[in-house]
Amino acid sequence: MTFDSRPLTLDGRPSALLEILSPGPLTTVQDLGRPGWAHIGVPGSGAADQRALTLANRLVGNPEGAAALETTYGGLKLRLHAKSRGSQPSVRYIALTGAPCPARLDDGRLIAPNAPVAVYDGQVLELALPSSGLRTYLAVRGGIDVAPSLGSRSTDLLSGLGPPPITAGDVLALGAPEGGLPGVDVAPQPPLSDDITLRVVAGPRDDWFTDESVRTLYAHDWEATSRSNRIGIRFDGPALTRRKEGELPAEGMARGALQVPPNGLPVLFLADHPVTGGYPVVGVVHTKDLPLAGQIRPGARVRFLPARH
Repeated sequence: MTFDSRPLTLDGRPSALLEILSPGPLTTVQDLGRPGWAHIGVPGSGAADQRALTLANRLVGNPEGAAALETTYGGLKLRLHAKSRGSQPSVRYIALTGAPCPARLDDGRLIAPNAPVAVYDGQVLELALPSSGLRTYLAVRGGIDVAPSLGSRSTDLLSGLGPPPITAGDVLALGAPEGGLPGVDVAPQPPLSDDITLRVVAGPRDDWFTDESVRTLYAHDWEATSRSNRIGIRFDGPALTRRKEGELPAEGMARGALQVPPNGLPVLFLADHPVTGGYPVVGVVHTKDLPLAGQIRPGARVRFLPARH
């Protein structure tokens, strides 16, 4: 599939393209999402780890919200096709952030994370499994230039908006670079871990649960299960018991909401979460911890901590 776009052209053709040789388990196009459409049932979507996305874009001189590739559990393999004018080399800068993946180019160069790297016309980039974390972001100078939907180029797995998940053989156009490179060699980042603590703001429906259940939420480790995706993370652990029974009218949901279905096991909503829900929300993960939540992999141990305002 070749996505519709309007990149800089030379001789009537796109100046730069990414040819997908293998997408890995899941690769999607993501930017900062499409907030402001919840009233018509459209989730905000966007990168699960927005901090990693914006860093990758800054490293290659893109606007922070430029579209990039979000790949889950590595495995992405692609070839750069770049054209240039005159005698200038055909090159685009890339940056990898988020979950650190062993990565190399077919000329043998190993690609360091959190640093801009020059990739030349025809070179192949391949990512292995991340050593920690879940999602890795690949920003390319100029950004991924697919057609926007409701103001965003993000793939939304729940609503189906945006480009479909990437498949082998897809060709993605790159936009025209804007401005200069930032002149940064590397942007060191703290390591990711499979032992994670997330701060939680209580409510709005914590009063639907017994005092003992609320204490249990914060006192126990929770294991992220394999039944998790960009919509939400399902946890295993001690079931939370309700104080109130009955039905709750559907109400708005936010990214980071800890919704508790009838089995008593919380679900943490992520980027592609539904905009409404009918189960009580015992708390909401603090906004500053949402990027970390986007890196929780199956089997990770998560501890919730009451947020101090």
